[in-house]
Amino acid sequence: MADGASSSGAGAGGRGTGSVGESVVIDYGRRRTTCGYCRSTGPTSISHGLWATSLNAHDYQALLDRGWRRSGSFLYKPEMERTCCPSYTIRLKASDFTCSKEQDRVLRRMQRFLDGELEPQVGSPQCKTNPTKRSLNEPMNSPTLKVSRVSTYGFRTDKCPSLDQKDEFICCLSSKINEAIDMCFQGGIAGSDVQLPKAVVKTVKPQVKKKVGEAAQEKKGGTIQDLVYTCNISFQLAATIRRALPEEKRAVLGDLSPNCIAEKLVSAMAQNGEIAGFSLKACNGHLNFYSATIQAVQNHNASGNSSSSKQGAVNKNDARHNQKAKKLEFSMARSHFDPEEFALYKRYQTKVHKEKTVTESSYKRFLVDTPIVSIPPVSGDNTVPPCGFGSFHQQYRIDGKLVAVGVVDILPKCLSSKYLFWDPDLAFLSLGKYTALREIDWVKTAQESCPSLQYYYLGYYIHSCNKMRYKAAYRPSELLCPVRYEWVHYDAAKPLLDKSLYSVLSDFSTAQDEVPQAHASVPRDEPSAKIDHSEIPIDEDDEDSDYDESDMMVDEEMVHSESSADTTEDCSNIDGIENVTMDLSGSRVQYKELQSVVGPIERKHLSELERQLSRYAKVVGKELADRMVYSLS
Repeated sequence: MADGASSSGAGAGGRGTGSVGESVVIDYGRRRTTCGYCRSTGPTSISHGLWATSLNAHDYQALLDRGWRRSGSFLYKPEMERTCCPSYTIRLKASDFTCSKEQDRVLRRMQRFLDGELEPQVGSPQCKTNPTKRSLNEPMNSPTLKVSRVSTYGFRTDKCPSLDQKDEFICCLSSKINEAIDMCFQGGIAGSDVQLPKAVVKTVKPQVKKKVGEAAQEKKGGTIQDLVYTCNISFQLAATIRRALPEEKRAVLGDLSPNCIAEKLVSAMAQNGEIAGFSLKACNGHLNFYSATIQAVQNHNASGNSSSSKQGAVNKNDARHNQKAKKLEFSMARSHFDPEEFALYKRYQTKVHKEKTVTESSYKRFLVDTPIVSIPPVSGDNTVPPCGFGSFHQQYRIDGKLVAVGVVDILPKCLSSKYLFWDPDLAFLSLGKYTALREIDWVKTAQESCPSLQYYYLGYYIHSCNKMRYKAAYRPSELLCPVRYEWVHYDAAKPLLDKSLYSVLSDFSTAQDEVPQAHASVPRDEPSAKIDHSEIPIDEDDEDSDYDESDMMVDEEMVHSESSADTTEDCSNIDGIENVTMDLSGSRVQYKELQSVVGPIERKHLSELERQLSRYAKVVGKELADRMVYSLS
């Protein structure tokens, strides 16, 4: 136990002390662990920690608004000034949410899948044709979403009945690049667990082509080729391999800069034959597809006579008519152990996060145990939503099969998203993004019956972790200032975080006049790389990494208390602890009355208790420290 506190017989997640709705916490201390975000090798992640035996919904809401989160019955709050990856609580007011183009595409993709218009992706159990060498049970941040069953050696319109010809050609280009990736890396990463990303080819927008063309013409003069398609897979490959392989293994692969990777891919694709009407160039790490004129692309997409086009349209309509629609069902139940959910969680953890051992006990500690006291709805009471307050599992089923589970807390002001796990075979549906959009919609609906429930809490936003930045795509979001506990608009906070990972966000007014300058992205391992801006397409609609974890798992077996000798702040001031209520073997005693109840206490023991309670009151706030019960033996 940390700092000398003991549990008085109440285990984690238990209800040994406290009446219904009373908040009882035990074991305050600091925790040092390895960091799951920056993959640190030592205990660089530093946080405050508490065990809770019971929490009422209002108190946990107040803790969220001071930067706390829970993992099972363990509460933790990053020590922002000292931890390696400062984590800011992020939230969104559901009624103000604006859906981006990419988020709208996720909704439409799901609807097409449910309508039977979207074919299962390559590698899924429903689709056994055209297998690839690389595993396709990938996490949702893998850019495989637009890869479909198109031959890598030809453009055949009968393979993608749900897509138009232009989309099919993009599929074909993506498949050719993926084949080149296999050729270049199939031997270089043997024996490793590296899972390579997949290529997504995108059409270069007219306004971007104009900018790139003008820049190139001004620099080189004369007529230039028309830039039609582009792909930035080289940057993703370089980053993936750099993160996943130790330096000595990277050395075996040779130069892993995006420029070099792009050139290797171009060379490999040339061995498979030219692409009619297009030339391929490696430009500053991008794979760019050029055509002499736009008409060449139009002619390619419009190949065939009008009668064959009409016949193709008829065939597509017939195919859609014959495909069976699927049914998506949503249900919500209070947190409890469900064997079907655990089976899905185990598949998700082993296939997506590559965990070797997943046990029922660790799953229960992480996602089933909860200290939040359930509050049922009351008829005619608009202060509680129809489901009540507490911890819930939201199930998503397609044709009766469980495909995703969202673990959430429903609180007076918000739905707090804790964790999501999903069927790895349906990664192409972006279930992380889809369920987030459904949770936002749930908040909007719940607000009609419970006006105070307005916000969607996405967990922690970590500016230093690219995989966690996707949360800012749910706009307009706010970040919690770690000092004044004020909510600051993300757009105002971002310039501060660009300068320093730890920032007092409520100081944003001092930085409002400083507008960050646009700059080209240069790989970190190439600080002096020469960039030809005329050749770099500006991707205005790039997809965010879809990383579904609202917070990393904190397991009590992985944490240990930081010794009091390792702390430096002065906690001897007892001004804030007189009204702290303590549990002494079932009796409630305020600190100021302690000695009158139990008798004289030795000074050294009293000083240690004062330090412990002072640290506790400082991190949870005086109001909560006075309201909650701190359990001692």
